[in-house]
Formats: sequence, C-alpha cells, structure tokens
Amino acid sequence: MEEPKRETVLAAVLDWYAAVGVDTSLGDEPVDWLARGDVAPGDELRRRLAEPAAAPASMATPSSAPSPAPPRAAPPGGADDRARPAMQQRAALAPDQALMAARETARTAADLAALEAALASFDGCGLKATAKNLCFFRGAAEARLMIVGEAPGRDEDIEGRPFVGRAGQLLDRMLAAIGLAEGDVHITNIVYWRPPGNRTPTPQEAEVCRPFLERQIELVKPEVVLLLGGAAAKHMLGVADGIMRLRGSWRTMPLASGARLPAMATLHPAYLLRTPVAKRMAWRDLLAVEARLSREADRA
Repeated sequence: MEEPKRETVLAAVLDWYAAVGVDTSLGDEPVDWLARGDVAPGDELRRRLAEPAAAPASMATPSSAPSPAPPRAAPPGGADDRARPAMQQRAALAPDQALMAARETARTAADLAALEAALASFDGCGLKATAKNLCFFRGAAEARLMIVGEAPGRDEDIEGRPFVGRAGQLLDRMLAAIGLAEGDVHITNIVYWRPPGNRTPTPQEAEVCRPFLERQIELVKPEVVLLLGGAAAKHMLGVADGIMRLRGSWRTMPLASGARLPAMATLHPAYLLRTPVAKRMAWRDLLAVEARLSREADRA
C-alpha cells in the first residue's frame, strides 16, 4: 500500500490543528507578525511545511551549486518598511497610552456605527494583530437586555459576529425559553477580537476595550445586563470571586460615567455544553432576568 505523501500528511495535521483552535505557532525567537503584512502564522507554517525537504549534503552531485541565499529583509525604517501600510509601521502603544486613546476615541462616537468604525481603526489592543475580524455585536441596536460574554471564538472570528458558534446557538435557545429572540437583545463581549487559541483575555486586553464597551452600553441603553461566565463577570463587576459565587444574585455594575446598572452573572453557554448538569442553575438565573424585565415593564 502506497504511503501518503509528506505534504498531504502535514496539510491534514494543520487542518486538524485549525479545527481544534490551534492557530498560532511558537518558535525559539519572537516574530513581529505585524511586520509581515497579511501573512498569518498558520499560513507561514503551512508554506514552510509544504516545501520539499532539502536533500542531504552527501546526496548532492558535484555539479550542483548551492542556491543563492535570499536577500535579507531591510531593517525597520528602510525602503521596504516605508512601503508597508501605515498601520504596520505604527509602533505598539504603551498600555497607559492605549487606554487613554481608547477613552478619547470611544467618547466621540455618536452612535453604534461610529463606535464600530472607531474600533476598526483602533490599534491599542494586541488581539487585533492575530484575529481575522472585529466582532462588534449582534442583535438590536437598542435593547432592554444586554448580554456580555468573554471573547469571540473561532466561528465568531470567521463570521465577524459574537456568539454564532455552538455556544451562541445554545444561548439563542436559552433566550427563546424566556420569550426573547435575537432582535430583543444586544449581544457582545468584553473584548472584540479573538484571543489566540481561544485563551481567556488578559486583564490588560479587557481594560483597553472597556471604554468602547461602556460607550456601547450607553448607546444601547439596557435596563438589565446579563454577564456570561467568570471572565466577563469579574471584569465588569470589579471583583475577584469565581462565577459560582457570583451567579444567581443581582449585582450593581458601575460604569465610568457614574451610571450603575443591575447585572446578573450566569454560567457561560460554552461551560454548559461541557457540563449539561449545570443548566438548571443557568435556567434559574434566566428566570430571575425574565422576572426583573417584567417588573421594569410594569413600572413603565
């Protein structure tokens, strides 16, 4: 039986890596991917693995001459660097500078379209360098219930919308169980770009996105905020407790503007997919949200 070609096997391995969320390769030396234009880490690795293996020196014929070495890349600031897009030439902002820029940029957004445009041009969050798409929100532009999760995943990164994968489909079924559809809610995350390998966003990444999220909350004008998962709950409530201690009770979510909104933390749909027995706890949280929205409607 003929064995599969090396290139076929390696391509299959790469496809499997991508399917399980491995999209960043690590090497002995750091690589500035921003300086490589639109070439993603996986694309570079796939190209290298697809190249035919070099013949050992002992197998080379006397008449064969070594290939000339490729020209070295021009150092930063050279002619090649001047030809790169402006975004790739821009040095990364220091954390405090990025946060100040985020606050200034978010404050000037008059509506969600302007806020999305501001996010698209903002380079202060390092997640943007490795993500494919900005994931802003899905649902209604204004909604009584705003849902805030952790971060986009692989499916969300591809489609450019939050909660569209398996966890998002479960979330839609959970909302339907209390009589809510996509057009009744506003769904987003504490960060707008997918972290490499679906890892949890760092506090710095979440903090630099927060001015945009708070402006988004102001524009959406929700009556109630539902926080999905520990990362979102701890970041938005400013606490260190785990999700099992936070969920199931009403909390007050403070904003930089001085506003304070009622918030309910619950288990993330991705966790519920792994732990179906926990769905009963999430169901109790959803019923509490439904009751709160009904009371607010009666008062109005």
